[in-house]
Amino acid sequence: MSITVEPVKPQIGGIVHVSPDHLLDEETIETVRSELEKRGVLVFPQINVSDELQLAFTDKLGDRVNFTRQVPGSDAETADVYKITLDRKLNSEPDYVLGTFFWHIDGITIDQPLPKATVLSARKLSASGGATEFANLYAAWEKLPEEEKREIEDLTVVHCVEAAVRPVHGHPSEERRARYKAMAAVMEQPLVWTHEDGRKSLLLGTHADGIVGMPGPHGRALLARLQQWAAQPDFVYTHKWKEGDLVIWNNQGVMHRVVPYTDEGRVMHRTTIAGKEKPGHKADEANVERIYQIA
Repeated sequence: MSITVEPVKPQIGGIVHVSPDHLLDEETIETVRSELEKRGVLVFPQINVSDELQLAFTDKLGDRVNFTRQVPGSDAETADVYKITLDRKLNSEPDYVLGTFFWHIDGITIDQPLPKATVLSARKLSASGGATEFANLYAAWEKLPEEEKREIEDLTVVHCVEAAVRPVHGHPSEERRARYKAMAAVMEQPLVWTHEDGRKSLLLGTHADGIVGMPGPHGRALLARLQQWAAQPDFVYTHKWKEGDLVIWNNQGVMHRVVPYTDEGRVMHRTTIAGKEKPGHKADEANVERIYQIA
């Protein structure tokens, strides 16, 4: 075999050993597809891909999607490659990047099928911070007590960009809020997603702003507890980047966040694989209003 996968932890993570010359081989692609479902996150240590090879790898795994064209840094040099950086020359509005310091799922506030997977390559690292943490939301669901599963299985959650960046600005200006609303939709997503293959996962992240049918504080308290549960060490893999690393993760069953950094020289290149399943829909305005009520 030209590819091997070394498990990292029982619940999450795999290290892929393959030559760049074999990255696009059918054996590699089929192995990645299979292991991504089992391991959630796959790391290709210091494989040093170009944008062209990263895009070709992305395209081999599925249809390419770009949901960040309105965000500074998207298509900076290569079409469909989003350059993640705090460099003010490339990113005049860092809110979107700073929001990644908090747990999230890519594309969950876009009214389209949820992206299947994210591919990220390290081009330049920060002097400190910058590791990426991944939490397995399949495992988080599977390990919940049965009584709690029954209590939450049919709940619906409101997700929005404003909630995702609220920790960045606290109380954003009306002008900022208008920009956030223009970037994405307010979505209702199932708290427990039953995928087409029958597997179930939680859908969580800082963008989760309340639970339909619950007063705001009660819903947010439940979401906070579940996020803490999902982020316990057994379900989390922390990747400490080296330049040239390539990481792909199952965006439909893994939430992630970056350890904060301040270095404007840090640069990561992201590409995205489209999904076919759309678990949620645009939120009902009445439901959104209710989650901001106290009781």
